[in-house]
Amino acid sequence: MSKNKQPKPNYDYNMQRLYLEMFLSDAETFIRCQNIFDPENFDQKLQTAAEFITKYVDEYKVMPEVSIVNASTRSDFASVTLERENYDWLLNEFEQFSRHKGLERAIIASSDLLETGDYGPVEKLIKDAIQVSLSRDMGTDYFADPRSRLSKLKDNNGQISTGWPSIDKKLYGGFNRGELNIFCAGSGGGKSLFLANMGVNWALAGLNVVYLTFELSEGLVSMRLDSMTTGISTRDIFRNIDDVELKVKMLEKRSGHLQVKYMPSGKNCNDIRAYLKEYQIKTGVKPDVLLIDYLDLMMPLSVKVSPSDLFVKDKYVSEEIRNLAMETQCITVTASQLNRSAVEEIEFDHSHISGGLSKIMTADNVIGIFTSRAMKERGRYQIQFMKTRSSSGVGQKVELEFNLDTLRISDCEEEQEGSFNQQRQSSHSNSVIDGLKRTSQVSTSTERSDPKEGFDFSKLPKPRTNAPAIRSMISSLNPERD
Repeated sequence: MSKNKQPKPNYDYNMQRLYLEMFLSDAETFIRCQNIFDPENFDQKLQTAAEFITKYVDEYKVMPEVSIVNASTRSDFASVTLERENYDWLLNEFEQFSRHKGLERAIIASSDLLETGDYGPVEKLIKDAIQVSLSRDMGTDYFADPRSRLSKLKDNNGQISTGWPSIDKKLYGGFNRGELNIFCAGSGGGKSLFLANMGVNWALAGLNVVYLTFELSEGLVSMRLDSMTTGISTRDIFRNIDDVELKVKMLEKRSGHLQVKYMPSGKNCNDIRAYLKEYQIKTGVKPDVLLIDYLDLMMPLSVKVSPSDLFVKDKYVSEEIRNLAMETQCITVTASQLNRSAVEEIEFDHSHISGGLSKIMTADNVIGIFTSRAMKERGRYQIQFMKTRSSSGVGQKVELEFNLDTLRISDCEEEQEGSFNQQRQSSHSNSVIDGLKRTSQVSTSTERSDPKEGFDFSKLPKPRTNAPAIRSMISSLNPERD
């Protein structure tokens, strides 16, 4: 026998009776344990008394006297008076007792489910039992230490840049770990491209990225990544395999890991959780970023729903993905489809999300992707912020530049030089308008020309004096006419 082996816990009748006697003697301790107090965990001879105590406290808001319990349940509990330290022992012991008994009941209840192969509810039962615990964390004292609080937020859960400064600005720095971020677009609207570009941005920034694709093959996704990282056009990739190999290998030395994995549609969060664990064990790399392409192709773990019931299905799937994000503390980004009503729209709102509001209510950031044929020809995508939990960017828009050859998405040059261009266009427009005003002024002189003498055409402004300026202003306001 190992010297470090822990003794088996004792949960016999006498120990459970002692738990109840100590609770009856100290109402404060019972209140602290009330959230995990379950009469079904007790011995059958004690269940009646445990149920009576629970109902009495709920109805009268006080702890019953020992004599009341004995008379009502035909018990013979004794009154005990113990030191405060003994009740600290009770808190630890009763927490462990409740967890173990809950696990025991979950295993017994799972036997029938295992025979039918229904593993989802089994996992939920086991997980709920393991998570039984007392509320020991009292939260954050807002006034206690503001500097420490903010420093902790910045260091441990601070924003991670998306790689696009114009988007970071709207999100107050980027995305947070443990949050669920959803990009929405119609079919062929660029969902996969945005996820892949973010994967490249984060990998080049030194983060470890896992890209899970439920739609495209690993080879196709990887070829797109080749074009994005090397700057070689997708149509020239196969003609420049040597260059691609050299550039990718050079980038590997100064980048984080970027793993692409295909999963068939219909998988759930358990499959993702198992893969992430296996990946971490085999590579020794802990993922920082989880990209899921995309949410609509997954199925929930906890309940059985029809794939046609999108609202319920997406509700559970989005909640499970967010729980996974919290559990792994990964930057988690996925995508979702827009419905038919969004096809002809240029501005998206919550009604355009496929499956309804269930995903929006769960997600921390929901971002719409808009483009048109004219915008694609110009190499433009527009980002519309539909929900931002940690910033005030809702309703704002950002234009990004899209390279049709390399599939790379980047900030527009106009965004980077926005203030200068705005000033230049403003001053240019004002000069034109001022010129128009000067040439259209009416004389304030009291002298009038004699109609008989005829009209002096020499006093009219020359018709082409401001024509180039007007054309320039119109061109700057409507560049597509060029």
